[in-house]
Amino acid sequence: MAKGNMTLRIEPELKAQAAALFKSLGMDLSTATGIFYRQALRCHGLPFEVKLDEPNTETVEAIKEVMKMKADPDLGKTYSNVDQMMEELLADV
Repeated sequence: MAKGNMTLRIEPELKAQAAALFKSLGMDLSTATGIFYRQALRCHGLPFEVKLDEPNTETVEAIKEVMKMKADPDLGKTYSNVDQMMEELLADV
């Protein structure tokens, strides 16, 4: 089967990382790109889910809590280092 050429514009670091990954899988960028297109055709769309990465409700609530604590330091205890915090946390167990 005859093959055609295609030019892609991507960041050099992204290209290098992808090339290294695909090499470890035993293929080159051209083969990996061909696999992507075949999967897209098979799926009739992108072969992976495309979505915005939004935090879940629990994470949103935790972020709000931290923001309140930053605004009012009296709402929570602060530590100068992790060892001090872990010592106190483990003492409660």
